[in-house]
Amino acid sequence: MAGVLVVDDDPVQLEIRRLVLERKGHTVYTAGNTVEAWDNYCWHQPKLVILDLRLPRTEDGLGLIRRLHQAGGTRLLVLSGWAHDLDGTPESAMVDHVLMKPVQSGKLLDMVAKLTLCLLALMNTAPAQSTASFPFQVDAAAEVVAEMDLSAPGADWGRAGREGVLVNLSIDDGPKQQVMIFSGDLRHRYRAFLGEIAPGAHVLKLERHPDSSARGVPMQPHGVTFRQYKPSDPEYAMIANAPVLFARPNTIGKFTDIPLLAYCEKLPDGSLRYSVIFSNEDGGTSTRALMARWGRVTDIEHVYQVWPATKRTLIQTKGHNDVEFHGRYEGLHPLLAVSTNNNMVSDQGSSAVRYQLAPIAVELGAASRERVMDENPIAYLVAGRELEREGKLRDFGKQEGTKISNPENYLIVEMRLLNKDARVALLVRLNEDKFFRLSSLGVHDMGIERSGWVRTAIELPPATQPAQVVEIGFQCMPEVKAENGGQCRVEAISKMFFLNAKSTPDASFWRPAMDRGPWIIPSGQIRTVPMR
Repeated sequence: MAGVLVVDDDPVQLEIRRLVLERKGHTVYTAGNTVEAWDNYCWHQPKLVILDLRLPRTEDGLGLIRRLHQAGGTRLLVLSGWAHDLDGTPESAMVDHVLMKPVQSGKLLDMVAKLTLCLLALMNTAPAQSTASFPFQVDAAAEVVAEMDLSAPGADWGRAGREGVLVNLSIDDGPKQQVMIFSGDLRHRYRAFLGEIAPGAHVLKLERHPDSSARGVPMQPHGVTFRQYKPSDPEYAMIANAPVLFARPNTIGKFTDIPLLAYCEKLPDGSLRYSVIFSNEDGGTSTRALMARWGRVTDIEHVYQVWPATKRTLIQTKGHNDVEFHGRYEGLHPLLAVSTNNNMVSDQGSSAVRYQLAPIAVELGAASRERVMDENPIAYLVAGRELEREGKLRDFGKQEGTKISNPENYLIVEMRLLNKDARVALLVRLNEDKFFRLSSLGVHDMGIERSGWVRTAIELPPATQPAQVVEIGFQCMPEVKAENGGQCRVEAISKMFFLNAKSTPDASFWRPAMDRGPWIIPSGQIRTVPMR
């Protein structure tokens, strides 16, 4: 039977429809709001979405319809007690059928059967492919981004020999760039910029790379959307200046330290700052220290910054040094090469694999950069699977060098710090404990010395529930060279959550009993805060 996602803000109706559909053998996922609905859609890729239109407003339902329609690959069945809600709207053409509420169970099941059978018939005509072509038309010269709906049936990023598929992309049989399908059976939208494309008819060709793909694993294209950015578009500069990234040679064919996502910040000084989220890092910070100091095991690196008005540029090169870019361009796109095992870049060199990740625009003035991962949680999944494959995980409570336990065992906390000659470690006490657990594990260098929005993670027993966290605290550790001590100021906590079994962040449960900060902690002291 098909996977079905049911969306309704009425929990009673949601439970009734779940039971009705499950009795007919369907795999059912449920969501009580549009945020949960989109998360479930991204992770489960249901073949049918049944949604109430008012969630609670009509505008919420219409917005979800637009987003699901744009993503493609699923049928939409709308339930509505108000016939006029869809009348005359563009969204009316995006849904497959509308049933008026109240809906009898038999009628609902009949319609579900019709829609899922139609979709399964279409799927059976779309076998996995080694090549695929997608024509598109450009009406005026523009930077073009391809959003590719791809999967790799049978692939598993955590299993040696079955990791993923490298895909060659070319326009009109021209030069190639590459995209790594790291999502396995899960359909995912991969975004690549194609550069400036001349007006006229063109063809994007996708071809499975035979030498750098897991043996026997096919690629499966499900569709491509082309987006054109002309100079008048607000996001034109962001796309036109996005960097080309040559893969580090010692990662090619090894499925490690893969660039998963690029993002761009538009800063107040008029510059564009580009960063890349890599699946891990083979050098530099250890896995254990990454969790303590950054709250994640991916590697997030600033790679390029440009001031379009003045043409000033910076790249982050070896030793985390910012230097001016003196390399080559294709149009306005700088050519960068990942040159170190901790994913610094150089303006010299190249490799056989080049990535042209189309950046997403983000605003991080009031959040840590890890928020980008929360909004694109496949990064958590891929990073965790890579750790498992590379033998960097251990059982809970054991000490095995720099290994960590399952990332689901870690409480992740986002906070804003203002440190002076000191660094912060987080403490957590569970209701059954008479002691606190430390994010730094008592290691000075695993405290957080930087200021601003930061994250940390602290290992807790498997299956720890939010209600068990009864007290948190902050330890302020002086820097070794601080002559007059120091001070830590925890200005705010914004999020506190676990990853669930799907490697997706659960809802934040930061609910202090009374004290919401800020908290000022002199060097060498500890401050605790009750949760309830």
